[in-house]
Amino acid sequence: MKANNRVSAMLVLMVVLLISIFMAWQYYSSSVPSIKVGILHSLTGPMATREKPLVDALQLAIEEANATGGINGQKIEPVIVDCRSEPLYCGQQAEYLITEAKVKALFGCWTSACRQAVKPVVERHQGLLFYSVQYEGMEQSPNIIYTGATPNQQAAPVVHWALETLDKRDKSNKHVYLVGSDYIFPRVTNLLIKDLLAAQGATVAGERYIPLGSSEVVELVADILQKRPGMILNTLESDSAAAFFRELNRVGITPEKTPVLSFSIAEVDLVGKDTVRMEGHYAAWNYFQSIQTPQNQAFLQRFHNRYGQKMVVDDPMEASYISLQLWVQAVHEAGSAEPSQVKRTILRQSLLAPEGVVSLDSATRHLWRVARIGKARADGQFDIVWDSGRPLEPSPFPTYRTREDWGHLIKAIEGTGL
Repeated sequence: MKANNRVSAMLVLMVVLLISIFMAWQYYSSSVPSIKVGILHSLTGPMATREKPLVDALQLAIEEANATGGINGQKIEPVIVDCRSEPLYCGQQAEYLITEAKVKALFGCWTSACRQAVKPVVERHQGLLFYSVQYEGMEQSPNIIYTGATPNQQAAPVVHWALETLDKRDKSNKHVYLVGSDYIFPRVTNLLIKDLLAAQGATVAGERYIPLGSSEVVELVADILQKRPGMILNTLESDSAAAFFRELNRVGITPEKTPVLSFSIAEVDLVGKDTVRMEGHYAAWNYFQSIQTPQNQAFLQRFHNRYGQKMVVDDPMEASYISLQLWVQAVHEAGSAEPSQVKRTILRQSLLAPEGVVSLDSATRHLWRVARIGKARADGQFDIVWDSGRPLEPSPFPTYRTREDWGHLIKAIEGTGL
């Protein structure tokens, strides 16, 4: 009888001890502050369609990091704000995130105008912004990590490939039409493209821009019909691109007659009721969902498990996802999430990403990435028809002009109000 009483007493003691341990752990866990990061994207306005998926990608990366213990037992807490597709407002939201929400890093922006509005904010507060969209280059900041492509990792390889591959029909007729949305990225990218075309003996058949988000493309396509270019290089964004391809189809401009090579059209643009009809046309990115590697297939499975099988993934989404992972690695190495500490260790980071091995270039704070060209399929995916074979070194400032000369050219474009 006494033995039974002793066993019962020991069991009660063990239960009490376990409850105490659990309560202490729960108290400790709840008392450990989270590490806040700011997600700075447009959830409304003309850029919302393109930017919302980047928020999904960042949230998945955060959830995965937290599921494995976060950072030294601290959870990562996203603070999400809406930029409203307005650069000035985006800069104000960056100020709020750093000074009031006390985030340790910012992840966001799409347009160059948005990034340029946020740049002086992070520089003034010595913060850190991760920018994951391809852009025109001509910039370098100690407070920004650029994980999207520079022109030499996207535009330059495409122009060379297109003139060598698509122009075999008539080598003496290298007429190229340039079309884009009317803001900094298309204007500066086409400035670079015109230099590349001239160097390879090609001519510009036409160059037109329409307001960001506009669907007024009838006059533009009519001009293309009249000029009859051999190919079109396209930097239209989102809704404008959808309207453009619909009008091309309506007037009978096909990829067999006049192929279009796009720098801003991705898998996300090829789904839904307003599907961009660009089957047979081409797009240039560093990542495509159709990459057949174990790393990418595992990444897609995790994405689909989280958001559903119909969710598609594109280059800026993957670049956003790996931006968060690179930041987590840098924080672990630094032993601190403070931007001043992370800015040192981030420059040593590399990663086996879904697209392949990526690494940060310490000289430019941009990412080494493989360039790829895809041909659009009817199912909204891309067949990869060319890649660079190895990661390309980022070159935000093309060396055939001085930085001072580039600065004058950019200021001239910005002076137009773009």
